[in-house]
Amino acid sequence: MEPFCGGVAVSLALAPAKAVLNDRNPHVINFYSWLARGLEITMPMENDEQQFYAHRARFNDLLRAGQHQTAEAAALFYYLNRTGFNGLCRFNRTGEFNVPFGRYARINYRRDFLPYAKLFQRWEFRSGDFETVPLEPDDFVYADPPYDVPFTQYAAEVFRWEEQERAAEWLARHPGPVVLSNQATERICRLYAKLGFDLNYRDAPRRISCTGDRTPAKEVIASRNLGAGGCGSPKSTRQRAKVVRPAGPALNPGG
Repeated sequence: MEPFCGGVAVSLALAPAKAVLNDRNPHVINFYSWLARGLEITMPMENDEQQFYAHRARFNDLLRAGQHQTAEAAALFYYLNRTGFNGLCRFNRTGEFNVPFGRYARINYRRDFLPYAKLFQRWEFRSGDFETVPLEPDDFVYADPPYDVPFTQYAAEVFRWEEQERAAEWLARHPGPVVLSNQATERICRLYAKLGFDLNYRDAPRRISCTGDRTPAKEVIASRNLGAGGCGSPKSTRQRAKVVRPAGPALNPGG
């Protein structure tokens, strides 16, 4: 189970037979839902500033018209995320996509997503608050919430410190195996340690920031309940993988 599924890199790597993938950003989930139906993109896609702003305006028109769940919206969201500045997925307080044009020398766009359809059809996609995701006691949960940094506005709402605490406490109550990643700020490490997580650290490049900074940043990998009966040895054939937030290299549809 992934409550902050973002780019679904972990789920794609594990390829579980069943998975529940949630993200608060409904446009990410709409994109995956259309991938499960074999999305093919036919609209023009070029690394061109004029085209980018025309597609961005069309995408925001669809949002205002309540057509955010269409195949066109999914295709536009993919293009904007691939072409926008630094791979950001950012919305203003009125819900409009407001990322500026990126500065890439070359972009490889994908038009045919049929190879993903069979796998995605086995998975359940949801968009909502992480606490609304149903959990079985033995579910393996991988959670990658918005990092504890100043920029946390991946959807129309901001992910504040109170939500970092709420997410960590919710995950700490789960009796099954949990793996949780975040930026290793002092307060995050203190919070996870207080809740009984085992902490490991690694240096990781910054994949996203509002400044384009990609210098190494220390990341914490927190885990609970990984012993006998955990994710290495499922208690039953019903066990599902459930996953939670930012981008993977394969699809990168929501930073």
